Amino acid sequence: MDRWQYAAALAACVVITLPLEVVLGARVYRRPARLALTLAPVVVVFAAWDLLAARRGHWWWSTDQVTGVRLLGLPLEEWIFFLVVPICAVLTYEVIGSRQVIRRGR
Repeated sequence: MDRWQYAAALAACVVITLPLEVVLGARVYRRPARLALTLAPVVVVFAAWDLLAARRGHWWWSTDQVTGVRLLGLPLEEWIFFLVVPICAVLTYEVIGSRQVIRRGR
């Protein structure tokens, strides 16, 4: 189970924030082009940062807590992290922003 901890934490993030899209209508998944434009700079910047830090020995991933699948030098879970965490943040932002607009009567 240890090898799946990172993946399980990411899955939990998706499951916990999914109601923001489905129930509260964040409309993040319904606008894939906009979501991709939002995610692209995040993935590029943080992947470059992680790769550089890992190559310098400043950053690493416990082989006991990742599946061992690597893509371009980073664990697969790390790539998924770069997608999941920003999506969860955007979902939250969209719901909070839309609620503020409703409260203001717009």
